[in-house]
Amino acid sequence: MELLEIIGGAVLLIACIAIIVLCLMQENKSGDSMTNALTGASSDSFYGRNESRSREAVLGRMTRTAGIILFVITLAVNIIPIFTK
Repeated sequence: MELLEIIGGAVLLIACIAIIVLCLMQENKSGDSMTNALTGASSDSFYGRNESRSREAVLGRMTRTAGIILFVITLAVNIIPIFTK
């Protein structure tokens, strides 16, 4: 096993753990839309206007970034050894 494969595997493991932790930190959003429809809630509230700066938005962006890193590193770990042989 080459050094590059070991480093790629370690980064892959860290990205996997980061995605798991970030997903567990996010709040459950399953009933929000139905509750809003029944109660007549509007997104024109303080929270709705500042949604991009909220904790959930930050966690969502971090999860998306970790997912992209996971995808790219997985491809790299599997493709690079083909070209180095």
